[in-house]
Amino acid sequence: MLNFWDLVTYDLGIDLGTSNTLVFIKSKGIMVREPSVIARQKKVSPQGANIGKIIAIGSEAKKMLGKTPETIEAVRPLRDGVISDFDATQAMVKYYIGKIHESQTIIPKIPKPRVIIGIPSGVTEVERRAVQEAALSAGARKAYIIEEPMAAAIGAGLPVMDPQGQLIIDIGGGTTEISVISLGGIVTERCLRIAGDEFDEAIINYLRLRHNLIIGQTTAEEVKIAIGSAVPFVKEKQFVARGRSMEKGLPQSQRVTSTEIREALAPVVAQITSATSELLEETPPELVSDIIKNGIVMAGGGSLLHGI
Repeated sequence: MLNFWDLVTYDLGIDLGTSNTLVFIKSKGIMVREPSVIARQKKVSPQGANIGKIIAIGSEAKKMLGKTPETIEAVRPLRDGVISDFDATQAMVKYYIGKIHESQTIIPKIPKPRVIIGIPSGVTEVERRAVQEAALSAGARKAYIIEEPMAAAIGAGLPVMDPQGQLIIDIGGGTTEISVISLGGIVTERCLRIAGDEFDEAIINYLRLRHNLIIGQTTAEEVKIAIGSAVPFVKEKQFVARGRSMEKGLPQSQRVTSTEIREALAPVVAQITSATSELLEETPPELVSDIIKNGIVMAGGGSLLHGI
């Protein structure tokens, strides 16, 4: 039987990621997929008003990264999978909750949902409570927490309650979660604060050292998506990166190859593969046998890197 809240609001699943935020509506699917970025007023105006005023959230805010004047800041509210700016996180979650409830029906629903939010498995109790508090402060009626590896396994349709081992590698923007799941729980795990953002940072450092070219994170992400890989392509690719010359301080374009970018990413990829090997060494033999049979399930945006 439906109760009052079932009729006037939604149940939501929120993937509050370092790079992107996804909002899932029960029985409807993923309805929001936006960058986890917020742009706001940075300084007090001459009249003393508008400090902290939200200017843009999501895709529009991401376009402002590295391009704002002194009076505006574009920030990522989460770092390494946990909240680094509570007010910005609260504003972002509140915005998406409101957007969902206004846009899905002819008659807007009440933005007082029950929400379940995925968090990295290695977070502290304080970090866990901060996520829950951000959701409640943003208008959620109830807020529940689930560890991201378990959420990924359930989303992939794996039989998580069965007595068999499932290996999940979730490479997000701020963290990489490597977990073995059996009987509804996490048996062994590794939470690395190495993920998609470190891929971008590796590209930035490589181009600075090899080509004396300074680029921002947005350009690094474009390079990664276009020609990034963990193993060679059948046909190698090229990309023109644009930034500023370290020597002259002037705009500069540089053609880079997928071979170069693979070299730049290799140390980060090696840390993930090494952590996976260490995890398997700690996993009970019977579960390792299941993993050999079942294979590995990859999740997260970082897992889209070619060949990883």
